Amino acid sequence: MAAKSFDMIVIGAGPGGYVAAIRGAQLGLKVAIVEREHLGGICLNWGCIPTKALLRSSEVFHLMERAGEFGLKADNIGYDLDAVVKRSRGVAKQLSGGIGHLMKKNKITVVIGEATLPSKGKVSVKTEKGTEELTAKNIVLATGARARELPGLEADGDLVWTYKHALDPVRMPKKLLVIGSGAIGIEFASFYNTLGADTTVVEVMDRVLPVEDAEISAFAKKSFVKQGMTIMEKAMVKQLDRGKGKVTAHIEVKGKVEKHDFDTVISAVGIVGNVEGLGLEGLGVKVDRTHVVTDAYCRTGVDGLYAIGDIAGAPWLAHKASHEGVMVAELIAGGKPHAVKPESIAGCTYCHPQVASVGYSEAKAKELGYDIKVGRFPFIGNGKAIALGEAEGLVKTIFDAKTGELLGAHMVGAEVTEMIQGYVVGRQLETTEEDLMNTVFPHPTLSEMMHESVLDAYGRVIHM
Repeated sequence: MAAKSFDMIVIGAGPGGYVAAIRGAQLGLKVAIVEREHLGGICLNWGCIPTKALLRSSEVFHLMERAGEFGLKADNIGYDLDAVVKRSRGVAKQLSGGIGHLMKKNKITVVIGEATLPSKGKVSVKTEKGTEELTAKNIVLATGARARELPGLEADGDLVWTYKHALDPVRMPKKLLVIGSGAIGIEFASFYNTLGADTTVVEVMDRVLPVEDAEISAFAKKSFVKQGMTIMEKAMVKQLDRGKGKVTAHIEVKGKVEKHDFDTVISAVGIVGNVEGLGLEGLGVKVDRTHVVTDAYCRTGVDGLYAIGDIAGAPWLAHKASHEGVMVAELIAGGKPHAVKPESIAGCTYCHPQVASVGYSEAKAKELGYDIKVGRFPFIGNGKAIALGEAEGLVKTIFDAKTGELLGAHMVGAEVTEMIQGYVVGRQLETTEEDLMNTVFPHPTLSEMMHESVLDAYGRVIHM
C-alpha cells in the first residue's frame, strides 16, 4: 500500500499534539495525528482534568463540614468514593470525546496506533489492522511523559500507587504516604487528607512545593500541617517493605532512618519523557535525561522534526505544550511566531490552599542580580476573602527597582489559580508598576489583593 502523504504529522494527541494539529489545519495544512491510547493524552484522561474533578469533590465536602460557619445545617455528612471517582472519569470521558469531534471538524486524519520514525519524513504506525505508512515534510513529536519510578519504590497498583492508581483507587487509604511534594504529590495529598486519610508527605528537598517561592512554600506548609498532614522535609524514602495490607517505609531524616507503617503509598517523584521506541537515535536526535533537546522554537536539529510539550523538557505543563503546538504549526505554515518564554508561563497547583506563580521567585531575582522591590498583601485584609470564609492566603509581587518591570508574582489561597492570569498578561505586555497601580480593580473581588500587593511594593498599600 502506498504511503499516505501529509504536510504535517503529529505524534501524540495530548494538549500539545492535538492543539498543534488543529492550528496546522486552520492554516491550511493537511494534517495527520497519531495516538496510541486516548485522544487528549494524559492531561485530559489521567492528569489535569480528572484530578481537578476529584479535588472539586473534596472541596465541596470540606465546605459541607464547615456549614455551621455559614449559618447552615448539614447532618450526617459523608461521601461515596466510588461515586466521586465515577464523576471524575465521566468528566475525562466527556472531554476526550470532544477532542474527537474537533479532529473531525478540522478534517484531521486520526490514526490510532504505535508510531516509529524509520527515516526522515516517514512515520510507520502499527495499528490493530496492520501497519500504516505515512510521510510528511514536517513531523511534530508530542509523546508526553509518564511517572518516574525509583528502584524499590515501583508501583504495584495495590499497596503502592502512581497517579493513575490514585485517580481510580481500589480503596480509600486510611494511612497514606505521599512521596514527593510537587504539584502531583501535594494535590493527591490534599484530596485524600480532606476525605480523612492520615496523610504524610515526604520531600527530599528542603521544603514542600520546592519550585515555588520560599515564602509561599512556607505559608502552604503551615496550612497543610494545620489540616492534619505530617510534612517531612529533607527526607528520603530509602526502602518499602510490602506486607499483607501494609507497607513499612524506611525514611531517612537527618542521617537517621525511621520506620513508619502505611496502608497505601503514592509515588510522585517526577516524570520521564516518552522517547523510547520512536527511532530517534537513528535520526540523530539528541536526547538528554529522557527529554529531546530543542531550540527556542522546538526544533530538534533534524530538518523538519520538532518536539513539544513534556518530551521537550520543563516546565512540564499542559498550557506550555499547547502554546508550543501553536507556535510550531505557525512556523511550519511559514509564519514568524514568537518563541515561548518559560519564565512567563504560570504554574498552578490545585491543593487546598491553591498555589500559583509566574516569573522569578524572590531568591531567583536576587540571584540574577536584580535590585528588587517586594510587595505583599494578605487575604485577611480583603473583604471578599473574609466574606467567602477564605481569609488565609498571601499575594506577593516582585519588581525590578530600576525599571518597574514585574519580575514575578506568587500567590497562595482560595482561587489564586484563576487570578494569576492577570499577572501573566502583565508580563506579556511588559507592564510596569505604574500601569498596574493605575489599573482600577473591581470591588469586592479577590483581585483587589493583586493591586494592593503592587501598591505595597512601593509603599502605597491602602488596606494594611
